[in-house]
Amino acid sequence: MSDLFTAESIVSLLTLTFLEIVLGIDNIIFISIAANKLAVQDQGKARNIGLILAMAFRLALLTVISFVISLSKPFTHIDAGWFRAELTGQSLILFAGGLFLLYKATSEIHHKLEGDAEEMADAKKGKATVSSVVTQIAITNIVFSIDSILTAIGLTQNVTIMMIAVVLSIGIMMFFAGPVGKFVNEHPTIQMLGLAFLIMIGFMLVAEGAHLSEVVIFEQHVGEVPKGYLYFAIAFSLLVEFLNIRLRKTQKPVTLRPYDGQPVRDGMV
Repeated sequence: MSDLFTAESIVSLLTLTFLEIVLGIDNIIFISIAANKLAVQDQGKARNIGLILAMAFRLALLTVISFVISLSKPFTHIDAGWFRAELTGQSLILFAGGLFLLYKATSEIHHKLEGDAEEMADAKKGKATVSSVVTQIAITNIVFSIDSILTAIGLTQNVTIMMIAVVLSIGIMMFFAGPVGKFVNEHPTIQMLGLAFLIMIGFMLVAEGAHLSEVVIFEQHVGEVPKGYLYFAIAFSLLVEFLNIRLRKTQKPVTLRPYDGQPVRDGMV
């Protein structure tokens, strides 16, 4: 227990908590968009249940940490000449999760932009149930939890520090999930950005799953997609959109300069 109060442990705890929050941003985006289908009074409940599930998944995985580590080891090999791969449990989970995010984000964009009148009416009535939304959140949390815990294992081997970091990060995210969800719901452009982010994240998960499986297609290895590029793109896009939102609030309507009587002379007025 005394190991928790050393300078190294405290730095590891703070660093890991920060990383968990950063890795949880995409989770909050998905939870906010999924909860938006519900009636207003049920959205907070769905967000809290979703984040509690995220914490439960992470803590459960930490208790069976040897199983999590084993997911990164190949369990079968594929060699079809033009296609080679060493499949792992982790890569399959990431690949399936990436495909799920791609499907959900694309279908949500279609629903919001091209949904017919009946679909829009059902959405306004809150036809989606809390259980169906929580089920979607739970499926996504499994993917994000695996990725989060493997990141934690790479940073520290102290399971207690990992558990404390998970609880702290989820608590902070629960505090901000409400304002984030409200902000997302009030700004359609932010919803579209969020769905676009989910497509990017889904693609990254598919690519990462292929990279971890050491997939080779026509002698071309699937490379790793640096997450820093992804987070920079998300942060830059959000910054630009926040500036646009602020500009729309303060900007006066555009007016054309008069032509000093020219319209009158031309008989236009």
